[in-house]
Amino acid sequence: MAIIHINNIRIAGIAAGVPRNIVKTVSTTDKYDDEAYIESVGVREKRFSNEFTSSDLCEAAAKKLMWDLNWENEDIDLLMLVTQTPDYILPATACVLHGKLGLKKSCLCFDINLGCSGWVYAMSVALSLMTCGRIKRAIVLAGDARKQVPEEHDQLFGYAGTATALEYDEKAKPITIDLGSDGTGYDAIIRPGGGARNPITPASLELQDCEDGRKRHACQTRMNGMDVFAFGITTAPKSIKKVFAECGITMDGVDYVLFHQANIKMLETIKKKLKLTDEKVPYSLRRFGNTSSASIPLTVVTELREQLYGKAVTLVGCGFGVGLSWGTILFHTDENLVISELQEL
Repeated sequence: MAIIHINNIRIAGIAAGVPRNIVKTVSTTDKYDDEAYIESVGVREKRFSNEFTSSDLCEAAAKKLMWDLNWENEDIDLLMLVTQTPDYILPATACVLHGKLGLKKSCLCFDINLGCSGWVYAMSVALSLMTCGRIKRAIVLAGDARKQVPEEHDQLFGYAGTATALEYDEKAKPITIDLGSDGTGYDAIIRPGGGARNPITPASLELQDCEDGRKRHACQTRMNGMDVFAFGITTAPKSIKKVFAECGITMDGVDYVLFHQANIKMLETIKKKLKLTDEKVPYSLRRFGNTSSASIPLTVVTELREQLYGKAVTLVGCGFGVGLSWGTILFHTDENLVISELQEL
């Protein structure tokens, strides 16, 4: 595991955008009625719309956040997007958003292709680039929203885009990050078709039987649920404990722990392993589903906006999944943190 210590950067604000359309969860099996099925997956409803891409949702979040922070277009030195659902194979979607946001030409823009751990990874890259002090303000965008045909509809995954504003500040408290990966399990979560190794052909769209009993074609994501579950409940607690040891703190020194909103059984298992109280672990999963790289900042916006207003708090964010990869970040907010109202498109 790689530990990174960052100084002189503060998190200035967080915003999120979601489709206005709400999809209620219904049972997909004769084994459960709707209510029992909802309890088993942990998702009561989610946001879904084929009208928007991840960049649309991130754009709305970024514009709202810049407005609330009173940041001008010329203020942004770095724009980064972490997503698994870019607008195009090329160019980078961050470049598309650069134009839509009207940012200056000297602004550094690029994409990161990552999912569940993506927000923590993107934060580590942006924070590291800012430590020299030449990049004063940055926005990290994170989110996923892939347009689907009706038969692809999944009960677990919701759509969201988020924006996190970072600002160089020599008075900021330190940020500690733990990152890791296990590429031997790369195929535990995979979309096998559509890349250079398996280009799209007519056969790519033929439905195949998958381990969970559903049919998918090669351009749809498939997952080995048991392997991912075992990975998550083992890796996340270890990563959080390592960060605590590096910082010389205990769970009593943390106000909230924000997990990637994978699924309710995994989150509850990790929470029990770490002996966390319900009050310290907010969930956005029930109302928004699994929102991939957006899930940690989305949870801040939707579950903690009032609790963090005007307060200095310590938070831990932990993402884990596709890759297989994981990342834990311990950071502090101050009384001036801006959490924008949720943007519904």
